[in-house]
Amino acid sequence: MDLEKRPLTAPQAQPQPQPQPQPQAEGCLAVAIRIPVRIVVLVLVVPVRLVWDALAVCGRFVYFRGLRPVGRALAWLGRTLIVTPLAWLIEYVITPVALGVTYATVWLLKAVFVWPWVALWRYVVVPVGNGLGWLGRVLVVIPAMWLYASVLTPIGHAIAWLARGIAAGAAVAGRGIGAVLVWLLKAVFVWPWVGLWRYVVVPVGKGLAWLGRVLIVVPAVWLYASVLTPIGHAIAWLARGVGAGIAWTARGIGTVLAALGRWIFVVPAVALWRWVLAPIGRGIAVVVREIGAAFGHAWRIAGYVSLAVGRFLGRLLRWLFVDPVRWVYRTVLTPVGHAVRDGVWRPTARAVKDAGRATRQALAAARRSVREARADVRRMLFGAPKEQVPAGAVPREPVPVPVARREPDTAEARTLGSSTTALTKD
Repeated sequence: MDLEKRPLTAPQAQPQPQPQPQPQAEGCLAVAIRIPVRIVVLVLVVPVRLVWDALAVCGRFVYFRGLRPVGRALAWLGRTLIVTPLAWLIEYVITPVALGVTYATVWLLKAVFVWPWVALWRYVVVPVGNGLGWLGRVLVVIPAMWLYASVLTPIGHAIAWLARGIAAGAAVAGRGIGAVLVWLLKAVFVWPWVGLWRYVVVPVGKGLAWLGRVLIVVPAVWLYASVLTPIGHAIAWLARGVGAGIAWTARGIGTVLAALGRWIFVVPAVALWRWVLAPIGRGIAVVVREIGAAFGHAWRIAGYVSLAVGRFLGRLLRWLFVDPVRWVYRTVLTPVGHAVRDGVWRPTARAVKDAGRATRQALAAARRSVREARADVRRMLFGAPKEQVPAGAVPREPVPVPVARREPDTAEARTLGSSTTALTKD
């Protein structure tokens, strides 16, 4: 027993079916022109559909029974006469010739351009360069290193020590002379200009700045605030009034022109569209739609008619050609074929097989007899071949030939295979 309360699941809302659009009522024009148009279109379309279906059947027959086999034959012929010989020619003639020409050309180019330069570099330039390097090292590098280490280095050290002493004395003298020159240059070039700037230029500049502010800046500020600003405000107020008047006049003229344009152009155009062009367009649309629907119905009806005609023609051809041929095949040709097969073909084939088997057996027996005779002749002339004993194997002892008990133990008779001479003994 389940003691826990399970939450109640809300019932799923069933999807409401969408309302089907109500068929629109058709006008009297559509009903009036539908039947005549369909009759006329049916009369015009049925022959076209019959011709179309006949052409389609003929085209399929020509394609599947004529063009496709011819295309396959042409493809096989082209592959046999062109592609295969061309591939063989490329693989076994052109490719080897091209490889041979390429190898010969590469070998010739190497012999003309590469190998001479390699030999020149290896056997002329490298030995000459090694000799020149050794000669330069012996005649130039070693003497130069000795001169640098034994002569130039001590002289350089002495010159450096002398230069350091001279530089120390010159530095002491230079510091004193420099202090004197600095004081002299300041007294001649710096201090006069500093005094001129501090005691002449700065006071004169301050006076000119006060004079400019009193004579130019203060009158200009008063002129802008007391004269130019009121004049600008008056001009702006006058311009706003003139602009408002011009805008009001333009608005009135625009309203009048819009009303005139609407009543002269828009209202007649809307009336022409609503009461003339739209009804004519709807009528033309109804006529075109009915003609299209009539063509569709006529094409489907013509398809049924064409199918019925095709079935009738197929049944007629079957009655006239297929059924008689099938009856002749089943009733006449099949029994005759079975009789020929059972009475002529199978006995003949069996006799031919027996004759072939007997011939093969006779030939096999003859070949076996010839091989045995050839082996006997070879054995009589040259003796039996020796049995080859593998290296390291222990030779087997000869097995004595059993002798019949009732016959006397006498010497073996001389035969063609035996010999008493030393040259022919085994």
